[in-house]
Amino acid sequence: MSVHIAIPEPTSSDTAYNQRSLPQYLAALHSAGMTPVVVPLHERQDRVARLLLGVQGILLPGSGYDVDPERYGETRIAECGESDPGRAAVDELLLQDAFNLHKPILAICHGAQTLNVWRNGTLVQDLQTQVNHSPGRGVAEAHSVRIAAGSRLARLLPLGARLETQVNSSHHQAVKMVGDNLLASAMSPEDGVVEAVELDSLVHFAVGVQWHPERTYTSSAFSRAIFAAFAQAAAAWQPRAVEISVG
Repeated sequence: MSVHIAIPEPTSSDTAYNQRSLPQYLAALHSAGMTPVVVPLHERQDRVARLLLGVQGILLPGSGYDVDPERYGETRIAECGESDPGRAAVDELLLQDAFNLHKPILAICHGAQTLNVWRNGTLVQDLQTQVNHSPGRGVAEAHSVRIAAGSRLARLLPLGARLETQVNSSHHQAVKMVGDNLLASAMSPEDGVVEAVELDSLVHFAVGVQWHPERTYTSSAFSRAIFAAFAQAAAAWQPRAVEISVG
């Protein structure tokens, strides 16, 4: 039986962005044997909570908006884009559910930044480095990333592959201070930008990547392995037992 994965609409107001990006996430989930459950961003919280009862994992996608700097205690600079309160509210519900129940999490680009901030990390509001981190959606190999040895991501690389690999890139923000109990599991070797984080846990799958594996699912074995590992974790997920105190 297919596992069900909650995925919020990428934005609450940019219809063109949603129509362009959401189908790629849905196609990757379907191809990896998962059933996506799209979460509307204008739904009532109680209805979102009921929807989450039937899913075994969450995927936080990219977005055309930035994470609000107030959420990590900083003042917005001019280069920081607008935030999306509707998306942020739904992400909060999904992350709370996933961490309460240890549901697997795959977070991509904006989603990875949200995961980091939710774990009390901070972000670089606007990258200024020698590496072009936003060359465009059509560039499949924008720059290299170095995967940390021993990480979950390292175990997903094709057999015999080097720890340094090429990824696409479409972001102007990135993780600055890594959040609580998260590990930086990939970095851009040329400028030190954090490119992936993952939860320091053997039993709870929570991985955030700054690149877009859904865009290269058909051409990259590494991208397919990321979705396959997410699917495997979701299929293995079981509800946590409720502890009852006896007085």
